[in-house]
Amino acid sequence: MGALDDAHLDEELQDAVGLEPGSGSETLSTCEIEDAVKVLLHGLGEDPGREGLKKTPLRVAKALRDGTRGYKQKVKDIVQGALFPEAGLENGMGCAGGAGGLVVVRDIDLFSYCESCLLPFSIQCHVGYIPSGERVVGLSKLSRVADVFARRLQEPQRLADEISSALQSSIKPAGVAVSLQCWHIQFPETLRCKSNLRHSSKLDMQGWFKESVFSSSGVFKDENHPFWDDFLALLKFKGIDMEEIDAYHSPPAQSWCPSRSMDISSCNGHSTRNPTNGKVSPKPGAAQTSMIAAVTSMIEALGEDPSRKELVGTPSRFVHWLTNFKRSNFEMKLNGFNLSRNDLHAKTANGVAVTELNEIHTELNLPFCSQCEHHLLPFHGVVHIGYFGSDEGEIIQRCILQSLVHFYGIKLQVQERLTRQIAETVYSVLGTGVIVVVEASHICMISRGIEKVGSSTATMALLGRFSTEPKAKAMFLRTISKHNATGG
Repeated sequence: MGALDDAHLDEELQDAVGLEPGSGSETLSTCEIEDAVKVLLHGLGEDPGREGLKKTPLRVAKALRDGTRGYKQKVKDIVQGALFPEAGLENGMGCAGGAGGLVVVRDIDLFSYCESCLLPFSIQCHVGYIPSGERVVGLSKLSRVADVFARRLQEPQRLADEISSALQSSIKPAGVAVSLQCWHIQFPETLRCKSNLRHSSKLDMQGWFKESVFSSSGVFKDENHPFWDDFLALLKFKGIDMEEIDAYHSPPAQSWCPSRSMDISSCNGHSTRNPTNGKVSPKPGAAQTSMIAAVTSMIEALGEDPSRKELVGTPSRFVHWLTNFKRSNFEMKLNGFNLSRNDLHAKTANGVAVTELNEIHTELNLPFCSQCEHHLLPFHGVVHIGYFGSDEGEIIQRCILQSLVHFYGIKLQVQERLTRQIAETVYSVLGTGVIVVVEASHICMISRGIEKVGSSTATMALLGRFSTEPKAKAMFLRTISKHNATGG
């Protein structure tokens, strides 16, 4: 896979893109993003003035500006002054210490915003280069250069190509190799179009969509060059196997984003053909049209061109994602959604874990996906529910609990409230004792400057007997631990 044209990259290195932080124009664009977010909240049936949402437009604007600050950065400003002469390096090609000269920086954790759907994705970046001309570069600069291009609307292959070309142009090595492993949150396969919650499709995340890409320049263009084998070998030291990527013969995928491969279903039967892929898409209503226009203005405020080929359709895809969490669709059904005796069934051994306390039932790993109301970014994970059965030994079926989790998840949420709402609803039916543990990964933890890739959050709610019987609580938590340890 080829790197970008060097002349184009040289031009990129010469010109500043965007405005300096703190300028009046940047403040104006932040306000434009805030206004656009308010339109999105109204489109979801939310009140931007309610507690919990008052500062959401500002938080979203700050996160987007931080996540795309690479448009305002120049590679030459990073590399300039960070090139050092190194004794033993020959003019032609690096031979540091007589051992070949290959330098590899592994496991650079990055994040970027997907240009197809505007959701953040996480990246593990590995960079190798062969010094030449008696020059080496400060190691931290390799990760900073990678971060410049990650902090833009991106897709994996272009990101790898831009990092490779920038390093080749700025430090003039004998060759550069860049490999990326990227993870994108999954999209739902279908929209919720049925009025009956219990039969609606679930917005459940089954892991992450992963793509690995490679880009090269200089001597790494030769697939038979020994430096290529050395690069792969040094990655393998860290358990990274990139040999499954046919970097020289495999054509790049058209798009890696799950939103691109999804046929967008329409609830009202009205549809139009998407000009980017020829697929039939729903004809947006007035509210959705306003939301799409708001997202388009957000892209413009970031300094991007919404008419760029890769960004055509992006506002619609982001709105499609966001409207899965539309509040107005669920408030009408809330009063009718009450667990009742009709949802209770006689106890069976199948699918029910009964502990030695004789009355505790558990349902583990109920998947969910929700949208953080503070940052308009998804969080997803699993819910574990334990409860004391009724005097008649009746239980709540797993499918009912899954529908309950889904019901509270598909709206703007915070994890603490989600945990409490699930516990309170189950307790309102059984009135004995309920414990709920929610484990979730928050996309906001890899964006908005936090960058804690791989972190997760656990919350717990206790009601009834679980709040007064420590032994019962401890037993349920052990059940989760054993289940996770065995991968059950």
